[in-house]
Amino acid sequence: MRPIRYCGIRSLWVVLLATLAACTAGGVATAPVPASADTSARALSESITATHEPAARVAVLDAHGRPEAAPARDWRAGAMVAAANPLAVDAGLQVLQAGGSAVDAAIAVQAVLGLVEPQSSGIGGGAFMLHYDAASGDVVAYDGREVAPRGASPTMFLREDGKPLGFFEAIQSGRSIGVPGAVAMLELAHREHGRLPWARSWQPAIELAQSGFTVSPRLSGLIGLMARRLPADAAGYLTRDGRTPLQAGDILRNPDYAATLRRIAEQGARGFYQGPVAQAIVAAAARAPLPGTLGLDDLRDYRAQRLEPVCRDYRDFLVCGMGPPSSGGIAVLSILGILEHFDMTASGPGTALGWHRFIEAQRLAYADRDRYVADDRFVQVPIAGLLDRDYLAGRAALVDDARAMVRVTAGTPPGAEPRGADATGPEHGTSHFVVVDMRGDVVSMTTTVEAVFGSQRMAAGFFLNNQLTDFSFRVVDEQGQPIANAPAALKKPRSSMSPTIAFRDGGFRLAVGSPGGSQIIAYVSKAIVGMLDWGLDPQQAIELPNVVAPGTVIVEGARFDPAIATALQAMGHQFSSGRGGEGSGLHAVLLTPEGRLVGGADSRREGVARSLPPPP
Repeated sequence: MRPIRYCGIRSLWVVLLATLAACTAGGVATAPVPASADTSARALSESITATHEPAARVAVLDAHGRPEAAPARDWRAGAMVAAANPLAVDAGLQVLQAGGSAVDAAIAVQAVLGLVEPQSSGIGGGAFMLHYDAASGDVVAYDGREVAPRGASPTMFLREDGKPLGFFEAIQSGRSIGVPGAVAMLELAHREHGRLPWARSWQPAIELAQSGFTVSPRLSGLIGLMARRLPADAAGYLTRDGRTPLQAGDILRNPDYAATLRRIAEQGARGFYQGPVAQAIVAAAARAPLPGTLGLDDLRDYRAQRLEPVCRDYRDFLVCGMGPPSSGGIAVLSILGILEHFDMTASGPGTALGWHRFIEAQRLAYADRDRYVADDRFVQVPIAGLLDRDYLAGRAALVDDARAMVRVTAGTPPGAEPRGADATGPEHGTSHFVVVDMRGDVVSMTTTVEAVFGSQRMAAGFFLNNQLTDFSFRVVDEQGQPIANAPAALKKPRSSMSPTIAFRDGGFRLAVGSPGGSQIIAYVSKAIVGMLDWGLDPQQAIELPNVVAPGTVIVEGARFDPAIATALQAMGHQFSSGRGGEGSGLHAVLLTPEGRLVGGADSRREGVARSLPPPP
């Protein structure tokens, strides 16, 4: 087992400098965080610089201080794009055929997804990207998560009587809109890994927005679901007459979106975060009901972050994911770290035992995730403790192969501070895609506007996120303990997005991710276990039934074997009586031992995986 090295200390400069010194010395900083690093939102906001610098982080390194992943020498596997809409996949392939990198293609995919799948993601939202550089072996995490404006407060989602706003009331309010981060993140990644001019990657989406695209069945269905809730501008765009939803097969044009993308293509991210587009965003957030505090200075000062991923060994593989403010990487690695203590190959997908172990590992990991993970610039997140081998062995010892645990609570990982019970509401939308380019560079990117069509507020041709409803609406729990994911000015809400890349013997093996709110963690973990333990190809692993266990077990009934369900119930598992588990949109690319790329796209949505052959 290689050591996990991940330093995560708050952004107060005195603490940060101490952390950097510890990291430079080659160890994990274990000194406790001063109480002053976890005080009021106002004090914390004042302590964070205008660039919103994250905690210092150190990559997983081998014994010689080298990156774990190795360069992809003599790459001959071609290229591939797997995404949630064929038009987005085709845009990415066009860029790759023109000599573009995985990041160049990712820009094209995101720009088109924001047009043809606006219910899930777009430039008005945020994203996380993992990038593997085939030339150096370096793995980098890019953080484009939305941030709360300076005017946000811990009580922003509470009524005057102290009770939380209704969830849908909060979603449609201006208070839900965080500073969008996707465009800034893409520009940062392009600066470091782009091969084509920045403007080139935006052209497919510009042309498609101008000429129009065919409305898909999924988009039409969601318009119908939301039609009565949409404000006037969104209804004018998504319906025929302000009331009648667009139907599958209708042609939808968006010249305003095309104009915004041209501005970004010509001016870079500055064309989004300053000028007319920024003014339109601020005006939309300021509208009643419940106007927000998002200002031009919040947009102007936004900075995406280049971070180190969170990585951990799983059997013969190294699995890398996102750290805070996403909980996805930590939770997925926690599930895998627990399952590592069981022979999952012997207890395959056709056995009740295999699913029982998977459920129990989820329950334990979700409990820890809910209690401890949030924006680590504001609260102490015990990342090393949560992924500590001995700690996870102790969590695994709680799993009884004969019966379900009666009650699951958060553990006390090394370095953890007392935290209140979480009160974060449900998460909704999102999209994930994977790009592998002709040189072997890999992008695994999860992107979101949060709910269906985000806040349902539009600006300059695109939908704005409601990402701030990913905060807990309460600040403390019933015992008065502070809740890690409480709102604060300049804080990023906790995410469950789990873009993942796995390696074997230093070489790229697979990339995977999914939409689905907090259920993303279960979807991605299922796919990884399916491919790495159960020997399935990406499509087979994706099509496994979804089983999600943040508490009560949610089973995708239409796909789950009734006999296995009965056996699990006999072991004490309680299944949800409502719908659930159908919301995945997994996309994956795997490199076979023979050097062939194999992709998978979730049939629960409209995606495809398409490849380009290697050059002759």
